[in-house]
Amino acid sequence: MEAEQQRRKGQKRKLEEESSAASAASSSSDVEEEDETGVEEICFPRSQEALAREVRAQVEVLERAFSWNLADRAAAKRATRALAKLAKSEEAVSVIVEGGAVPALVKHLQEPPPLLVRDDCASGGDRPFEHRVEKWSAFALFLLATKPEYQQLIDDAGALPLLMNLLKRHKKGSNCRAVNGVIWRAAGAITNLAHENRNIKTYVRVEGGIPLLVQLLESIDVKVQSAAAGALRTLASKNESNKNQIVECKALPSLILMLQSVDPSVHYEAVGVIRNLVHSSPNIKKEVLLAGALQPVIGLLSSCCTGSQKEAALLLGQFASANSKCKVQIVQRGALRPLIEMLQSSDVQLKEMSAFALGRLAQDSHNQAGIVFNGGLVPLLKVLDSKNESLQHNAAFALFGIAENEDNVADFVKLGGVQQLQDGEFVVQVTQDCIANTLKRLEVKINGRVLMHLLYLMRVGKKAVQRSIALALAHLCPPDEQRRIFIDNNGIDILLELLSSANLKQQQDGLLALYKMASRAMMLSSVDAAPQSPTPWVYLGEQYVNNSTLSDVTFLVEGKCFYAHRIALLASSDAFRAMFDGRYREKDARDIEILDIRWDIFELMMRYIYSGSVEINNLVAQDLLRAADQYLLKGLKRLCEYIIKQDVNIDNVSSMYELSEACNAISLRQTCILFILEQFEKLSILPGYCHLIQRIVPGIRSYFDKALKPNSKNSES
Repeated sequence: MEAEQQRRKGQKRKLEEESSAASAASSSSDVEEEDETGVEEICFPRSQEALAREVRAQVEVLERAFSWNLADRAAAKRATRALAKLAKSEEAVSVIVEGGAVPALVKHLQEPPPLLVRDDCASGGDRPFEHRVEKWSAFALFLLATKPEYQQLIDDAGALPLLMNLLKRHKKGSNCRAVNGVIWRAAGAITNLAHENRNIKTYVRVEGGIPLLVQLLESIDVKVQSAAAGALRTLASKNESNKNQIVECKALPSLILMLQSVDPSVHYEAVGVIRNLVHSSPNIKKEVLLAGALQPVIGLLSSCCTGSQKEAALLLGQFASANSKCKVQIVQRGALRPLIEMLQSSDVQLKEMSAFALGRLAQDSHNQAGIVFNGGLVPLLKVLDSKNESLQHNAAFALFGIAENEDNVADFVKLGGVQQLQDGEFVVQVTQDCIANTLKRLEVKINGRVLMHLLYLMRVGKKAVQRSIALALAHLCPPDEQRRIFIDNNGIDILLELLSSANLKQQQDGLLALYKMASRAMMLSSVDAAPQSPTPWVYLGEQYVNNSTLSDVTFLVEGKCFYAHRIALLASSDAFRAMFDGRYREKDARDIEILDIRWDIFELMMRYIYSGSVEINNLVAQDLLRAADQYLLKGLKRLCEYIIKQDVNIDNVSSMYELSEACNAISLRQTCILFILEQFEKLSILPGYCHLIQRIVPGIRSYFDKALKPNSKNSES
């Protein structure tokens, strides 16, 4: 709809320019046709009131000057041209219509009644200014009909039958400039009146307007050809009956010849007619192809007229949809290179149409390889950043097709295509779905020889290529190939290098890739429930906690006695076993002083030793973890880590990581690493972020060294 409106405005400008050019080029023999006297004298009124007065004055002239009288005809010519000049300004159109100009202009689309007294026009013959008044009336109505709200008003005034009657005047004068002038302006008025108006389109067909326009395609005058094609283009839009009649009237041979015209306006309108004919009409599409349209349309891709290029690209996309044979033929006939060149234009619509065509062509495996070979991948990836939703979607669809061919996957990955798909901002849901499906398609292809190729490039390629591949594989590689990629081929080193980059975006890419890799392997996911405590060797029960009965050792904690039993302590951990069975002075001591643990923490630790379980809250969990680590109580450490992990957040993750390092708390350390990787965007704005990242690098490397070993899930007890 928007493109069609732009086309109509362009046609309006073109007609205006051609009218001015015609005036400048007028010959002395035909000076009365293009004489600007009377029009140029009229200055555009500066106020609405003055404009209304001027319009009314010209309308009054037209109302009284409908005769072959020389003076009347001259006055009518000046008045119609004056109204046409005023109508060039969009601000004046409403004033002209409200001033009653439409009926007056429509009246002058026809010839006046014959003169009865010949002496009145002795100086000008019996038909002065023949065709001129009608021409300027048609041109003025064309300009007024540019506004859709006035189309029906003009139609109701009876303009259409008179305009179609003007089309027949080519039979009266063989290539006469005056005749051609009235014809192409009448065709232009019909075009604007029929725009988005189903009833007017039907009327033109029923009243025989389509055969007249098809005949005019063979005119010698290029303006007539262009105007007739423009009218047929509008009549064919969203109207199956009109399409069929245009084809039945044998318009295709003429239209295809017009595609090869040296005049841009001719081939622009011709390709537009054909595009509207084939739209949603498979049978007409077949006829158009059989008539030989394909090669001329491909030729228009290299036209100097961007409008023709756009239409040709759009038409090729229509040819290619749902027709595998035609997809291949379009590429074989040389369409790829000009389409890819168009994709790099500064014209957004030109890029959009090119991407549309490439998207349809990319649904064939041979074409997919050809697009990449001819350099189409880089510009397609580039236009993904466009704010134009249609262009973005067309490019995404083309990339979806390219990703189907495994020969393209390595190029796609090494050029950073995976990151671009992941980082892009895609507003329209259908585009988001297309991007997601492309990533899935790439993921499926990354195996076998494709993976071998990527690993080779990751070893020998330039640093940027190595990074692109490592980042992509972290997101897309099969989990069972992670060790081969990241340990055996040093992919982990490439990702860890990114964490040291001064470029925040590269840091973020590396952190996200490491998080995704860990998540895909399901190695760093949080534990859903607290771990079960191991069954103790000796289970005395809670009733013996700090009970002097049978107690054979006393601990002094914060100056208070805590009664214990060696047998329970010996069975609980290697630390107590070394204390009582080794060469330490505590071996035979009756009283042992504990200096670095609070009473409540020591009591909780002993309760765990005697009962195998203990209730822990986040107020004591960290101190209890330190105690459990000191006395080598693995089960208690796991319980403490579980409680502490629930409380990891943006503000404390740094201190939690330090705690995990100090206590060799592997599960807590993994949780902190995963949290830092996942929350890098929020953490990156905090002070000390870079220092934190550098501190966790050894932990990340250590984790993946262990996690990616064969059967690593079952290796930790």
